[in-house]
Amino acid sequence: MAALWWVMFFMATAILLGVCAVALYTLRRERRGRGLHVGRFVAGWGVAFPVTALAVLLVIALRTGEGMLPKPGPEGALRVAARGQQWWWSFTQWDAAGNPVHSAGELHIPAGRAVDVHITAADVIHSFWVPRLTGKLDAIPGHENVLRLRADTPGIYEGQCAEFCGLQHAQMDFRVIAHPPEAYAAALAALATARPDPAHPGAADFAANCASCHGTDARAKSAAPNLAGLAQRGRIGGGTLRNEGQESVLLWLRRHETLKPGSREPSHAALDDATLARIAGYLETAR
Repeated sequence: MAALWWVMFFMATAILLGVCAVALYTLRRERRGRGLHVGRFVAGWGVAFPVTALAVLLVIALRTGEGMLPKPGPEGALRVAARGQQWWWSFTQWDAAGNPVHSAGELHIPAGRAVDVHITAADVIHSFWVPRLTGKLDAIPGHENVLRLRADTPGIYEGQCAEFCGLQHAQMDFRVIAHPPEAYAAALAALATARPDPAHPGAADFAANCASCHGTDARAKSAAPNLAGLAQRGRIGGGTLRNEGQESVLLWLRRHETLKPGSREPSHAALDDATLARIAGYLETAR
């Protein structure tokens, strides 16, 4: 994919420089009292040039699109699921035993292996896009699209929704975390067991005020973002805040209505600071 982006960059640069050169040439000719031959100008720059440029881009797009489609391979592609909704992404991965592991905002994959992402949406049309790994593909309610991606090296790859989907579209980010192949199973197992401490004083507050929507067990799907491994995530609130510990979680609980207007999380105005602090502390125990 990196080579493709460089090709597109150089082609776009060449087109821009060509247009600027023609504009400057035209202005200089006009100042000297000589205009361009209209027929040749239209035929060359209005027909031949765009047809050639678009034909080259079409060939590149077709080859790129073919590479994005799932197809059999010698090792077999890993299957994961992505679900977009206003305004966050939920992901489901499966361990070696076939058991699901649910997360929100972060997708874990092994580096060096093809991954087929089965994409859908809960409400409106979204679009799944990880610019450094693959092209974009729409997430459509009631329909499943499949996109193939591959991270050649371990690292964190930023993703985003690429289809305007409402008020907080700009804050619907996610991350793809590519692990070394030999460490992927352990990373998935750690994610599956990253549960907050049930003995923490905030567990009861969470159960009374949050558990009807949010889950803290990565093995179970929940309607709202699964918070089992929240303490280990780089961001919270669908990419709204950097997760720098308990204070970040507490800030979200106190001000999510102003940090992310339109968020469907209920107001916590009825909860005092001590209760919110206990809930934030409870979630932090899974770090």
